[in-house]
Amino acid sequence: MSTYQQLDAWIDQHFDEQVRFLQALVQVPTDTPPGNNAPHAERTAALIKDWGFDAEKHAVPEADVKAYGMETITNLIVRRPYGSGGRTVALNAHGDVVPPGEGWTHDPYGGSIVDGAMYGRATAVSKSDFSTFTFAVRALEAVARPAKGAIELHFTYDEEFGGLLGPGWLLEQGLTKPDLMIAAGFSYEVVTAHNGCLQMEVTVHGKMAHAAVPHTGVDALQGAVAIMNALYAENTQYQQVTSKVPGIKHPYLNIGRIEGGTNTNVIPGKVVLKLDRRMIPEENPAEVEARIRTVIAQAVQQFNQQRGYAGEDAVRVDIKRLLLANAMTPLAGNKPLVDAIQQHGEAVFGSRPPAVGTPLYTDVRLYVERGIPGVIYGAGPRTVLESHAKRADERIVLEDLRRATKVVARTLHDLMT
Repeated sequence: MSTYQQLDAWIDQHFDEQVRFLQALVQVPTDTPPGNNAPHAERTAALIKDWGFDAEKHAVPEADVKAYGMETITNLIVRRPYGSGGRTVALNAHGDVVPPGEGWTHDPYGGSIVDGAMYGRATAVSKSDFSTFTFAVRALEAVARPAKGAIELHFTYDEEFGGLLGPGWLLEQGLTKPDLMIAAGFSYEVVTAHNGCLQMEVTVHGKMAHAAVPHTGVDALQGAVAIMNALYAENTQYQQVTSKVPGIKHPYLNIGRIEGGTNTNVIPGKVVLKLDRRMIPEENPAEVEARIRTVIAQAVQQFNQQRGYAGEDAVRVDIKRLLLANAMTPLAGNKPLVDAIQQHGEAVFGSRPPAVGTPLYTDVRLYVERGIPGVIYGAGPRTVLESHAKRADERIVLEDLRRATKVVARTLHDLMT
């Protein structure tokens, strides 16, 4: 029996245990917001300690977390040193998730299994890969423990807010500097590039007034509508800006949250919009942000002119950047990762996973920006839509979880040999 077959057999023999591990992780909520994620880190550390994995607990200072808009963050590093020389390979998955929302037919924190799939928030993105990566490392050490190099598990809790207090904080503090890294992903493709993301908060100021005398006020909501129409019109232009990266098409903009007004019978005096602009790798983030600010300013100016508003009786806006996540572009050093995952993906799944880009943005960019080659690969379906990530009834097909764990274990064996 080959080493690869022995790795596969070990994973098969321990798969029920792996499934129970994932269920236990899903059953500890990590809704972000509010972002009270330290309890999940504590639970993860306790579970993996039974297998001899001692997790370093790196709590981000409370003041930094509160200023960031979250409650608690404890990032975990599990170091598995094997000997002097060789590579250090990091495996990163994030435990923070968006709140469940409505429409679930299964308990979002139950981890129930129906027709070969586990249901629950983060079963696909990305508590599943806490288990994929942990059991791949366990299999490797049980079957073919490396003689040199090291593997690190990075379990972090800030992907939904941009990663700066997750992997970004670990890297900035000098707590880790691997040679290569693999981040949580799906099973049917190797992602080598991804979009960037710019998120902004636009506060539209008008003047409150009684709804019976609307002419005495300045309707901030009408001003916001003018801004939204101008921003959405940009999407038509974005379709002409195409990426050369397979898997990535063109930029787009979304307004994901609107807040404002005080009551039904009051002209709104303030409305807040939160927008999300996805940037293809070829775009310049500074130019993208400048363009959005210009579009907003022009929309406000036109709105005020059309209604004869001036001075204090004019709509005005404040614009704040919430997040700037740069796009991920491939580093030449990622070839060993891509080659190994493609080879073993074909052997285990029966078809070669293509190397592509994704319109998502991820924490991998934070490693790549520091010169650490990385790719995205893990347990999951062919598309985000199939996984129901960020929607009701998120799920992972257990056979994908099993096979992805084998691919990662085989890949680690190649990288550490």
